[in-house]
Amino acid sequence: ARQSNPGKREISLLSASMSDEEIDEGPSIGTYEGDRHPETKARHGQGKATLPCGDTYEGSYENGLRHGKGIYRFKKTGAYYEGDYQQNKKHGQGKFHYPDGSIYEGGWVDDQRAGTGTYTYANGDTYTGEWENNQKHGLGEYNDASTGAKYNGQWVEGKRAGEGQLQLSNFEFNGNFTDNQPLGSGTFKFSNGCQQSGEYVLDDSSGEPKVAWHGQRLAATN
Repeated sequence: ARQSNPGKREISLLSASMSDEEIDEGPSIGTYEGDRHPETKARHGQGKATLPCGDTYEGSYENGLRHGKGIYRFKKTGAYYEGDYQQNKKHGQGKFHYPDGSIYEGGWVDDQRAGTGTYTYANGDTYTGEWENNQKHGLGEYNDASTGAKYNGQWVEGKRAGEGQLQLSNFEFNGNFTDNQPLGSGTFKFSNGCQQSGEYVLDDSSGEPKVAWHGQRLAATN
């Protein structure tokens, strides 16, 4: 016989918004002090540029473009990026300090967070794992600083999707996630030594689709 989830426990969705991306203005205007190409006179080597808006870049150039290691500081917001550049874009490994106090450290491709990296939110939450096009994508772990909840599993375009494990203080859930919600088969394991298998299904009987847990009988944890 099917039973509802004991205690009507709900799974926290562990949501947090990412900081706004910066507007990266190029170094072709403003003042510049540093090395230049002996033939083209373009910025080439080590140098420091100050833009009219007050932003600064100090680091490596190649043929007039930011290329190599450098630091770009945003005067208006206090944000700054320190790391690798390629053809004027963040590319490689780097660390970005955002205006709200959050920090991302890890891989970049074409000015986007990509590869593996850690994002530490201003509220203390963290995500460590894979990225693609500035979004959590692939395998990663999200830790909620305020509740101690932890999700470890698959992500697709910034949302929990695929196989994952959600751990809270008194239980853990292993199963499938879709669009940030558990959906499909899964198993709860409780701190009292019991477990319950079942599935989350879409229930639209109330006129508004909701995810409902259909559980089997409780059993002792193996």
